[in-house]
Amino acid sequence: AFAEQCPDLVIVDEAHTCARSGRGRQLRYELLEDLSRKAERHLILLTATPHSGDEEAFKNLLGLLDPDFVHIDSIKGAEDPLRRRLADHFVQRRRQDIREWQEGSLFPERLTAEATYRLTGAWGNLFEEVLDYARDLVEREQEGTLKARMNWWAALALLRCISSSPQAAIRALQTRLTNATDPGLDEEARAEELEALAANSILDGSEEAGLSADDVEPGAAQEEDRERLRAMIEQARALKRGADPKLKALVKVLREMLEEGFRPVIFCRYIATAEYLGEELRRKFKDHEVAVVTGDYTPTEREQRIEALKESDRPPLLVATDCLSEGINLQELFDAVIHYDLTWNPTRHEQREGRVDRFGQQSGRVKCLMLYGQDNPVDGAVLRVIQRKAEAIRKALGVSVPVPEDDQKVTQAIMQSVMLHRHGGSGAQRDLFADLDQDLLEVNWESAREKARRYRTLFAQQRLKPEHVMPEWQKAYAVLGTEADVERFMVTACERLGAPLEKKPRGGWHAPLQHLPPELKERLAADDLLDLRLIDFHYPSATGAMFIHRTHPLVSHLADYLAEQALGGEQPELVARAGAIFTPEVARRSVLWLLRLRSRLSLRRGDKRRDMLAEEALAVVTEANEPPRLLNPQETLRLMRAEVSRNMPPERRSREIETALSALDNLGSQFDALARQRAEQVLADHRRVREAAQARGEYRVQPQLPADVMGVYVLVPDRELF
Repeated sequence: AFAEQCPDLVIVDEAHTCARSGRGRQLRYELLEDLSRKAERHLILLTATPHSGDEEAFKNLLGLLDPDFVHIDSIKGAEDPLRRRLADHFVQRRRQDIREWQEGSLFPERLTAEATYRLTGAWGNLFEEVLDYARDLVEREQEGTLKARMNWWAALALLRCISSSPQAAIRALQTRLTNATDPGLDEEARAEELEALAANSILDGSEEAGLSADDVEPGAAQEEDRERLRAMIEQARALKRGADPKLKALVKVLREMLEEGFRPVIFCRYIATAEYLGEELRRKFKDHEVAVVTGDYTPTEREQRIEALKESDRPPLLVATDCLSEGINLQELFDAVIHYDLTWNPTRHEQREGRVDRFGQQSGRVKCLMLYGQDNPVDGAVLRVIQRKAEAIRKALGVSVPVPEDDQKVTQAIMQSVMLHRHGGSGAQRDLFADLDQDLLEVNWESAREKARRYRTLFAQQRLKPEHVMPEWQKAYAVLGTEADVERFMVTACERLGAPLEKKPRGGWHAPLQHLPPELKERLAADDLLDLRLIDFHYPSATGAMFIHRTHPLVSHLADYLAEQALGGEQPELVARAGAIFTPEVARRSVLWLLRLRSRLSLRRGDKRRDMLAEEALAVVTEANEPPRLLNPQETLRLMRAEVSRNMPPERRSREIETALSALDNLGSQFDALARQRAEQVLADHRRVREAAQARGEYRVQPQLPADVMGVYVLVPDRELF
């Protein structure tokens, strides 16, 4: 139904989740592919997620814009025709690209750190027991069978979960992996389903798979090992939480971070670990508001729990799984990340840190810390082969580069080496995982790095220069209104309407919206806005404050209400389209005219024509018999906010307004001439932008006369003051 009724412009956010990859065909991709078949339809695909390394998926996304773009590997250089066509459609902006022209830093400085712990005593003994059991599982079955693959994934699940926490290990040991597959399928189909499920929950999958439902502990139990499993479960339950070396290390670095003034969010891999940490941290940090957010909560509930932290009087401390590493911004409340569990996918690692290290972060620096076991072979392998190499490349290129080639194959090979390290393993097993050759992996990393460097050059947008765009951007802001304009309007409007805003010492404004007129309160209540208490007009906004921008519904409702009152003329003491005052701000009688100018913009390309209506508001002033003079925004504000020196008798006020209106017959032609000048300016602006984009066609602008007079205000110099 949507495809049949879809409009001609579609904006797709988080477009990387719609990719079609070699590991499966996404239904979202099929929808977009159908929509893109209509040549007149426009697609805007947006993503801030690093390229996952799946070349096929990436090329297919580009192919939605133009089918020829799937052949980007054939591009030879900057002058290649396909490269030039691609530049019309693809824009890649990195932080470095913005820093090149943006005065001041829009992004914080990222500090990185590491902390370690040692597996000692009963905790170390349990880890060795689990590691030995994992090795036994891998060596037990003949390679290539479904049972062998189930044992392999069960072993990996145990390694992930015991490295996370004993609680996660207990759940893995209690859950059979066979329950994850459909017994009604044949062995090959079950193997495919097993691979897809396990890759996502154990190997951290890919960002295309989403992050909201894979933080449940994977199954690892085997029917034939009941007694051994039960013994390990009891061993895990007998551990004393107070002796947990990983938790001790976390508490230590957490106290240090808090003393430094950081506000951290702690990322875990599995729900059991997050709940365990939440319970322990509430005991140890009673002066903090500790919240736990996992995939057990719906997306709406997750947002509500984050919003509730803003209302707390205690500083927040958040424990979360990767369900929060995408989709919810955390930069307003937090400026640090602790990786309690290392990710096995550098992209997911970057996504975690990107929740706080992003545009809108108020702090000038953010801190990211990795916690790992000094004698944990699983952590050591992931850290050495994946994380540190990925971090070095990210620093060199300014963008993340995924694990080269088949990331799952690389990760599985790393884990296989961990399990074979102590006992050796058969020659067949060693041959099967020979891909772990460190030299070969290093070559693949460098190849991926060079490919990323080439793509950075290939996709760099050279044609559109920021300095060329900024004049148009600034003109748009002048017309639409800046943050300061929104603040001025809201403060003035709320004061006039009996609900004055109060500036708070820590930032933001207290908004007593309950005191607004009943009709206006009904409109706000319909949009769930009446309960707003703290608002801010600048971004990033104050902690706990709602950012109020020009198009926010609160602004729209107030503007609509005031416009209705002005047009109705029933509350002239509140707002009026005409008025007269005594003021010391002018030396001679001045009349301020508010005009609405409309121009019809006609675009013709071939035999197709399209008309648009351009509209703007202008202020002009007339003094004595001089021609109308166009005012800039600053002059207009100065006159509109002119101080009233004393009351003007009603008869005098009416006479002043009538005298001003009687001059309209003579001023009409001059206002029309001004409208023609503005129409020519609109045409020039439009033509300049279209030519910069190399757009073809003819353009005409026709002013719609006469100009509309929206308001007239007479400012009379107060002679008694001179």
